[in-house]
Amino acid sequence: MFPMATLADIAGQAGVSEATVSRVLNNKPGVSDSARQAVLIALDVLGYERPARLRRRSAGLVGLVVPELENPIFPAFAQVIEDALARRRFTPVLCTQSPGSISEDEYVESLLDHGVAGIIFVSGRHADTQADHERYHSLIARGLPVVFVNGFVPGIHAPFVSVDDHAATQLAVTYLAQLGHTRIGLAAGPERYLPSQRKRAGFVATLGQVLEMDPEEAADWIEEGLYTVEGGAAAALRLLDRGATAIACASDLMALGAVRAVRETGRRVPQDISVVGFDDSRLIQFLDPPLTTIRQPVLAMGAAAVSYLVDAIDGHPVPAMEYIFKPEIVLRGSTGRAPG
Repeated sequence: MFPMATLADIAGQAGVSEATVSRVLNNKPGVSDSARQAVLIALDVLGYERPARLRRRSAGLVGLVVPELENPIFPAFAQVIEDALARRRFTPVLCTQSPGSISEDEYVESLLDHGVAGIIFVSGRHADTQADHERYHSLIARGLPVVFVNGFVPGIHAPFVSVDDHAATQLAVTYLAQLGHTRIGLAAGPERYLPSQRKRAGFVATLGQVLEMDPEEAADWIEEGLYTVEGGAAAALRLLDRGATAIACASDLMALGAVRAVRETGRRVPQDISVVGFDDSRLIQFLDPPLTTIRQPVLAMGAAAVSYLVDAIDGHPVPAMEYIFKPEIVLRGSTGRAPG
């Protein structure tokens, strides 16, 4: 039994009463799920071992492969997916890639050596239309459950969870046109990636619908860059040189670069140039000005990915198809009426 001094420490850390801590430690009823979870987390934070009766046996390891953690959207996906896995009693194994580090294939081999029950890939090589996708066929052939987030490869017998990239640029362009902008540019990611191709298609189609622009002219308002601040700045500068008054970006990081480019040319956001991002990454609303962006439904997408994977691990049939999630536009201070 924990001494009273320790009970007080745990209660203080968890933000509950000592009586609540006692009930949780003795596995007694009358405690809310949130309070019980707060006490268990407090035990972990303070370095105390949970009583044996409160420990939950792990259902196994699950690999989570993400491209990198510099783009805040990937830590957001990782946190949601890891939390959902933990609630299902799975232990997530996070594999993070960066230029020059361990490759996706090397991570997969390591995960297989550790006997993972399944793998979730977030914006991995499956999103690259020029990549060799045989690696995924091999995983499925050996019976390993896998789920893919944001990317789709026809012929792979697995669930795919994607945001509707076509609808994302449709939302951005439609809103900018409503503000009176007629020279709207797209700072797009590399064309080899399927999400980029879909955003481009949505951009061209929507310019045709709202501004009656033919596809060739609309495509001329697309500039490519990497999914980075520097990539967004470079693409935005080219669009500004062509007279764009509004720029939709393929990521929030690119939008940060676009805002920087606007200011470097002596112009203001949004008085002179409107900027729209994509993702609604954490802290993006606290920028100056706060960024209007297209929000990915990260919570719903992550929960769905985990649900499909666990169903497959448990032997339940999961349709091998792409599940599309709708984005939404979040209006903040980086967009305004067209100048003049």
